[in-house]
Amino acid sequence: MSETDRPLSGDQGLPTATRPVARATMKDVAALSGVSLKTVSRVVNREPGVSAGVRERVERAVTRLDYSHNVHASNLRRSGGRTGTIGALLQDISNSFSASLLRSLEDVARAEDTAVLAASLDEEPDREIALVRGLVARRVDGLVLMPATSRQEYLAAELRAGLPTVFVDRLPHGVDADSVTVDNVLGARHAVEHLVRQGHRRIAVLSDLSTIQTATERLRGYREVLQVAGIPADSTLEVAGLRNPEAAGEAVRRLCRSASPPTAIFAGRNDLAIGAVRTLRALGLAHRVAVVGFDDFPLADLLDPALTVMRQNVAQIGSEVGRLLFSRIAGDTSPPRRVIIEPTLVARGSGEIRPT
Repeated sequence: MSETDRPLSGDQGLPTATRPVARATMKDVAALSGVSLKTVSRVVNREPGVSAGVRERVERAVTRLDYSHNVHASNLRRSGGRTGTIGALLQDISNSFSASLLRSLEDVARAEDTAVLAASLDEEPDREIALVRGLVARRVDGLVLMPATSRQEYLAAELRAGLPTVFVDRLPHGVDADSVTVDNVLGARHAVEHLVRQGHRRIAVLSDLSTIQTATERLRGYREVLQVAGIPADSTLEVAGLRNPEAAGEAVRRLCRSASPPTAIFAGRNDLAIGAVRTLRALGLAHRVAVVGFDDFPLADLLDPALTVMRQNVAQIGSEVGRLLFSRIAGDTSPPRRVIIEPTLVARGSGEIRPT
């Protein structure tokens, strides 16, 4: 195989499911670098006995060919070259949203006689890239990704090679692939509009990192409603960068002890709502400050007052992700699809508290 037989990453524009390119093999690397298969094997497996110059030449060929080492080559002897596994990289599988999504995906995968290899990304871009590379090396049949990276060009070669990939919860950037997301802006608007209808004008928002798509979209929806309602913007009521219930609880404590405390809170994620509710209860304000959370979670209906939420249909999300992924695995090469699911307001009591 000559060096010109394989296009460079990025030379062909955004990768799509309609232009699969065969993955490079160890033989391709050996031919391009002018060494034996055994030498290539030693380099990719980080074994000793290879000079620095030869190692560098092989590594250049690996980069040039977008070669990914296959640690489970024996699996490729299965029918159709499939391994019977898919990867699912979500943000935090201990979170009820990610856990429910994973379970829904597992149900679809089980019907396809496929195992799911899952891991948490914890909003760490380097962790995402390393885990993706590990799954690719194991030749998973497909990938479900809730990205922590802001752009995903690093996946370009694998997408060109035809790796079925579905983005969930967040849209892809820098590559073109299937996605299943919730309309976060609309969901936030519904939540805040609900609070405005109860008579609230001092509405605080608890938000995640500003680098996260879902967080910025929900903050945007919050701001849009206040503008339409003629409620002046107040930066002191916007608290961003909250990563856990404890941080959310401390933010609520500061807000409620300020000179002009909020009468209502919009929590942009389920664990932020949990932190807010705990602190309001500790301050004796659980029945005086309204709360609407984004994402439902187990036992939310048993709180006092029961928590009003914007519910994402996680079963539908997981089902759509599985449907798209396995259709690609089966050979579907149609243009990438974008599925958007609308969340629904579930009024239970906390969001219906009126200002005093």
